[in-house]
Amino acid sequence: LETDGQLRTGRDVMIAALLGAERFGFATAPLIAMGCIMMRKCHLNTCPVGIATQDPVLRKKFEGMPEHVVNYLMLVAEEVRVLLAKLGFRTLDDAIGCAEAL
Repeated sequence: LETDGQLRTGRDVMIAALLGAERFGFATAPLIAMGCIMMRKCHLNTCPVGIATQDPVLRKKFEGMPEHVVNYLMLVAEEVRVLLAKLGFRTLDDAIGCAEAL
């Protein structure tokens, strides 16, 4: 089972796992970590920060770095580890489907 949509924190991941999710899709939060300002113009090829465009002039504005996304996901993983420990689980696989822990 895969979950996607509005996953932003380790708590969100834990709730999804306890409800049975085995995979987790992140989209909005990593985009924001890269510098997206959510103008909702991705499909128009006019992204003002240069993330979702093929226009060379706009692409020069892109200042995001992969390290920002890696740092964000590491913080989410750390929060998951803390929550797993509080609930008495050793791994995320052990917590999957244990809705009684909610």
